[in-house]
Amino acid sequence: MNLNFIIHNNDPSSKGRVGQFTTAHGVIETPAFMPVGTQATVKAMDPQEVGDMGYRLILANTYHLFLRPGHETIKRLGGLHKFMAWPGAILTDSGGFQVFSLKGLCQVSDEGVRFASHLDGARSMITPELCVRIQEDMGVDIIMALDQMAFPDDGPEKVAKALERTTHWAERCLSARTREDSAMFGIVQGGFDPHLRRESAHKLVALGFDGYAIGGLSVGESKQTMRAMIEATAPALPESKPRYLMGVGTPDDLVVAASMGVDMFDCVMPTRNARNGSLFTSGGKVNIRNASHAEDEGPLDPECHCPTCQRFSRAYLRHIFMAGEILAMRLLTMHNLAFYAKRMEMIKDAIRNNSLGAWALELSNEMDNAVVDETPFRNI
Repeated sequence: MNLNFIIHNNDPSSKGRVGQFTTAHGVIETPAFMPVGTQATVKAMDPQEVGDMGYRLILANTYHLFLRPGHETIKRLGGLHKFMAWPGAILTDSGGFQVFSLKGLCQVSDEGVRFASHLDGARSMITPELCVRIQEDMGVDIIMALDQMAFPDDGPEKVAKALERTTHWAERCLSARTREDSAMFGIVQGGFDPHLRRESAHKLVALGFDGYAIGGLSVGESKQTMRAMIEATAPALPESKPRYLMGVGTPDDLVVAASMGVDMFDCVMPTRNARNGSLFTSGGKVNIRNASHAEDEGPLDPECHCPTCQRFSRAYLRHIFMAGEILAMRLLTMHNLAFYAKRMEMIKDAIRNNSLGAWALELSNEMDNAVVDETPFRNI
């Protein structure tokens, strides 16, 4: 599918750009953040609420939906959009990260990946061809090619082999596609070697995908290393196609990566952090569990217009969180997703005002001086 990616604004202070591309389920404005709906649900949220925040594209996971309820079941029920009552566009991760995260439970070969389900231990195998069929059966808008990521402790030979296999699998994924209403993205690998990153990008670009993803990051590396890998990879990807940075990241990561020319993002951080009581606000992070909020009548974030901040006090939010009430998960998740939606609008405004470069530089300097306290934010 030709996504018809159009760039409307370029920021001369950075490599940031505002654009849009077209899917079978609507137009997506970029830079765009995708809420993660691993199991065909953005945790704690009604799909309509997600759409009301301005999100038009969400991410679901091939591995998880293959195991439960199964792609054939979803196909019989009318496809993933109908199944989860989501009218917008859907991108499905290939599931490669989740399978390889099983480590001892999986065996990889040139044919594909054999693994034991983390649910019941049942043995399965995903090949590039099956990976495409699963995603096509679900009727998603953007299919991710099956890739092999390299782990941080892998030596040069393993990293190079993963790159080679990723390229081979990418060719097979393209050959296996049958639907014209789904786009397909290739995934750049190469570990933390900038030369291998560029090599992977050049090989995938030669195959002619509809878009390109930067994979294998946000796995525990430093912020400097992450930026270096994006800086090495993004210029090797065509300007005429969307660029997707997988599994990243913090609100500040989005600013910095967008300044390097990245168009798409996903991360479980806003929803996972919310369920753990960690909130993003205009005044910095807030831990709602802290006793200091017990009698605070003020809103979570006075600059936020989400229903949570407009209707409820910090004192109430802390009370229902500490009491384990389901409503706490919903209200806090709603706020964090609203914060991310606003952050993406701020990034687009900064690009239009030619000021993203200065903002990103300031945040990069702060990151370099900060103590890293984050763990990889990918789902199993």
